[in-house]
Order: sequence, then C-alpha cells, then structure tokens
Amino acid sequence: MILFKNAQIASEQTGPLPRADVLVEGEKIRAVGQNIEPPEGAEAQVIDCEGKILLPGLFDMHVHFRDPGRGDKETIKTGSEAAINGGVTGVLMMPNTTPAIDSGAGVQALLDNAARNARIRVLTSGCITKGQEGKDLAGIAGMKSKGVFLITDDGNPITDELVLRRAMDYAKNFELLVGTQCETPSLAGDGAMNEGAASYSLGIPGMPAISEEICLDRNLRIAQHTGAHIHIHGLSTACGMETVARFKNEGVKVSCEVAPHHLLFNEGDIGDYDTHFKTNPPLRTAEDNARLLQGLKEGIFDVIATNHAPHTQSDKNQDFTSAPFGITGLETALVSLYERFIKTGEFGWDVLVRRYSSEPRKLAKLDPVVIEEGATAEFVLFDPEGCTKFTKKFMRSKSSNTPFLDREVAGMVEMVVFNGEILLER
Repeated sequence: MILFKNAQIASEQTGPLPRADVLVEGEKIRAVGQNIEPPEGAEAQVIDCEGKILLPGLFDMHVHFRDPGRGDKETIKTGSEAAINGGVTGVLMMPNTTPAIDSGAGVQALLDNAARNARIRVLTSGCITKGQEGKDLAGIAGMKSKGVFLITDDGNPITDELVLRRAMDYAKNFELLVGTQCETPSLAGDGAMNEGAASYSLGIPGMPAISEEICLDRNLRIAQHTGAHIHIHGLSTACGMETVARFKNEGVKVSCEVAPHHLLFNEGDIGDYDTHFKTNPPLRTAEDNARLLQGLKEGIFDVIATNHAPHTQSDKNQDFTSAPFGITGLETALVSLYERFIKTGEFGWDVLVRRYSSEPRKLAKLDPVVIEEGATAEFVLFDPEGCTKFTKKFMRSKSSNTPFLDREVAGMVEMVVFNGEILLER
C-alpha cells in the first residue's frame, strides 16, 4: 500500500491543479481525497508530494526500438526502460525493423518479446506493404488479428497512389488507422535539413517544405475518397498543419502528431553541423515553431509523439549529410515540454495530459489513464522544482543522439507507477 500525500493532480481539466491524497492498494487507486490515512493496522509507504504533481502515465505512439535487427542501437528492453525514465508508461513501436513487421507472425513474435522484456505496455504497428517496399500489401488481416490498430510504412513514403488507395480501402474495412510519412522523394532528394537560408549558408543540401506538403495533400485526398482514417506522422510545417485543419473541417477522418523537437528547435539550432539536430522531417523555421505550437493549443494536433529514433555514436559522428536522420526523445520529452511551455505559461498541464496521454490511448482504443478512485494506478510523480541533466549515465536508452545531451533542464520525473508497482524512484 502506498499513500501519496498532498499532491497536485494533473488531468485534462483546465485551471488550477486540485490538491489531494492518493491511496494505492495493489494495482488500484483505493481512494482520492483530503486527509486520507491508511486503514487501521495496514502498513503503507507514505510519500510526501508537497509541491509536486501527479499526472497520468504518458503514451507515445511513435517510437523506434530497432528490434529486431539493430540491437546495437536499441532493444525493446532498453527502449522501454528509457520510456520509464521519461514518465512514459505505454508506447507504439514502428514496424521498420530488420526484417520489417509485415505479418501476423512478426507481430506476435514482437509482442512476445515485449511481454518478456518490457515493464510497461508495448504495442506495435504493422507495415502497409511487404518489406516496406511500396508494392504488395502486407498481411493486414493477420496483423489485425494480433492486435495491430495502425499500419504504416513509416520511414518509407508510399509513392504509388494505387497501392496507398488499396491499403486505405483495406484499412477502412478492418477499422485500422493508416499512418503516413509525408515526403515526395523526387523533391526531397539527398537533402539533409530544411531548404532555406540556413541550408544555403551551411552548404547542406535542403529538403523543401513542399516535399512534405505536396505528399500530405495527396494522402489526405486519397483518405477523403476512401473514407479511411489517416494518421499523419511527425508533421513539421505550418502550411501542412493548416491543410490538415481544412480537411478535418471537411469531415475527413484524420489525426496528426507533432514531435517535441519540432516545437522546441529549428534550422538555426544546427549551427555548427551538430548531427544531434538532424531528423526527418527536418527542423523547419522559427515561424513554423510558433505556428505549430499554436496548432497544438488549438487542437489541430491530436497527439504529441517523439519519433524516438536511436542511433549509435559512430553513426551520428559522421558529417552532417552522411549521418542518419533521428533524435531520441522518450527521456527528454516531458521535462523539456515542461521547461519551455508549462513553466512559462504557454500552455497548461491539461494540454500535455490530453495530447500525450489521453488522446494517443483513444486512438489505440485503450482506456484513458485517470487518477480517480477505482482506476488502475498508472501515474508519474513530477517535481517542478527539480532539474534533470541528460548525461549518458543518466539515460537508459542505448543511444544518446539528443540535442539535450549534457544539458540541464528544469523539472524531474521523480517516480513512475505502473499497475500499482513503483518502476522508478529517484
């Protein structure tokens, strides 16, 4: 039995955070209220939460755990431990592994791996096409039968419109989300960062915003025609966001995600060719940062998702053009969003809980996590007065390709509880 005393409770509700005691017994929250004490004769661990915040466990619906195939970068075990370190208690893995997850058998093998090695809820998506080659449809029915709710060729945009249409027709019948990375390869070319003044100044090949926006418009029109639910991965441009808003207003079933790095950083941060800032879609402009933030607050974005993409140090130590795309984010998302936006009053805890806990679970057809009597105990204790330094020793991911490496950020994940069990305690 664990008693959390005098915590501030974060939820989807706006306004000041209410204070309450929370009593956990077994997997469940036994009571939430004022001046709660353990039952007479019961032994309880009492945790003083004065000045601290209890918020529902986060859910990240865009992570790469590199398992199977690239265990030198990440595994389900290390990736899930990184998630815990950042206050994330549920994740959705992308299927672009080696081999790709394109069949029911592949899904089952991955879920069995997760059951053995992860202490949190780990789900996987499945491929749209076999081997992510963009030609023949993958075993969609078999993957659906194993629990997949989203199919995607994330990392490989589908260039054949007929293939994408057929996939959406199938997905609609199976009530699946179709995830799409929006990129027009002929326009993106060998680009390594956003095309613009910064890329010209650095002499780095650029990826124009229209590469993303043209593909986005095409994919949305196919979704509109088929009636399928399309989910946009990692949208990075303000124009693209406004396109999504327009299609939403027209009744198209579309959800979209924004990555913390597309809110926090832009092309100007690359500066000295730091490959920790190389990601796809690339970091755009400061104006995009501001408008994407506004879109998050207005609800155009349904979810926050990190696109956690670990790489080895030797991979990232190459020159900027040659280095792989990708930033890790599971361990840094909560504290960095707190420091930049919640602490400064840009938005409240309600936005973070809604977009990084409740809405992702709703898309995954999972029950929301709430801090209420009778609910499963799955929450994070966050210290707004603490601070976190992201050293390699601190991080649990196998990889440390993050712009926050060796930086100190305001806020600290102090404890993580999942199914009533303390998984992390600092």
